[in-house]
Amino acid sequence: MARVRAAYHDPDGTRYGIPTYWWRGAPPGYATRRQLAAAGLRPGGQPIAAQILWRGVGGTRAAYLYRVDLARPKRTATPAQLRAVRAALTARRTCRTCGTVRPYCIPRSLGECIDCHEGGAP
Repeated sequence: MARVRAAYHDPDGTRYGIPTYWWRGAPPGYATRRQLAAAGLRPGGQPIAAQILWRGVGGTRAAYLYRVDLARPKRTATPAQLRAVRAALTARRTCRTCGTVRPYCIPRSLGECIDCHEGGAP
């Protein structure tokens, strides 16, 4: 076992408090949040079951692992939630000055669409 792997290998959790593995060294049955999301799952309130440690930019990096067997299916948004998100995104694209819905988000620094800002509209 390489020195880096040996430094981060603690399956009992005696050194780091929770079971710790090296990069790509976790046993099957554990997954990160992103891996759970890709599989259509979420942690579902379970505590962190293990971690992965590796050397990265700025020092030691960590990724927390959850048990796949305790994960729950992702919740789906209700129609009302989807309508609210759609309305908020439309509001971000609507110019306050001319009232036109643009195909881009209005920059908050300008407060109006590019055409109104460049045209010198009040």
